[in-house]
Amino acid sequence: MVDRICVPTDDSDAAAAALDHALAVAADHGATVHLLHVADTTRDSVTRIGGDVVDVLEREGESIVADAAARAADRGVETETAVRQGGVPETVAAYAAEADADLLVMSTRGRQGVERLVGSTTERVVRQSSVPVLTLRPGDDETAYPYEDVVVPTDGSGAATAALDRAIPIAERAGATVHVLSVVATGGIGVGDYVDADVLAEYADDEVAEGVERVEAAGVAAVGAVEVAPSAPRGIRAYVEEHGVDLVAMGTHGRTGVSRYLLGSVAERALRTVPVPVLTVPATEADEE
Repeated sequence: MVDRICVPTDDSDAAAAALDHALAVAADHGATVHLLHVADTTRDSVTRIGGDVVDVLEREGESIVADAAARAADRGVETETAVRQGGVPETVAAYAAEADADLLVMSTRGRQGVERLVGSTTERVVRQSSVPVLTLRPGDDETAYPYEDVVVPTDGSGAATAALDRAIPIAERAGATVHVLSVVATGGIGVGDYVDADVLAEYADDEVAEGVERVEAAGVAAVGAVEVAPSAPRGIRAYVEEHGVDLVAMGTHGRTGVSRYLLGSVAERALRTVPVPVLTVPATEADEE
């Protein structure tokens, strides 16, 4: 169940699209949306208007979150608003944790200029956030909600299991199918020379089978797949496009060594390339054991 959703906004078209998606999720779950605007303190923003000294970025931010709250009210969604000063990634991550959010929703692009939620900023939020982050790429086809097909890449690690456990209730609520996917990346060091790709595929079969069993035990439809690709992100994207997947859920850390598929860098590359929303789930220390 999602009760609190944090949405950073900068009034760009991309941020507006992320807000629309977040409002659809909030309306479905009866959740409150926490609207945040970050007045980036890396830029000078204090000026004098008449006889008053004002922070123009904070004043602009108040207008931005008020407009977003009005859009939410039109959808019957309750909101709380905040304008904070600071660096964008750390402020967004800290506010989401402070608000005890269940989900943080943001675009991979934003307004160029004073506050921009560009790809690198989004990736830094993903690295720092203790809250699952749902990212959307602007410019793609209209994002589907509720989701009908959810893919969870797995390497058998605790981080991948954490992502799977987050995806199961999402799929259950929507009546969606969970695709448990393992990608055998042939571009890895030693693959084909010292390590047989077929051997890796056998390990992948076992990891997928365990994931499918976990999903089906929760009463959710599951499909298992092992794909061979030059890299994990390319394999994930190809599977998404071939099977019409609506959401990718993946851990932000994964197993190191020969069978690493879900390292943070892989998740970040998926954010840039996968043409559907990506839910990144931070792994706790217990998950990674």
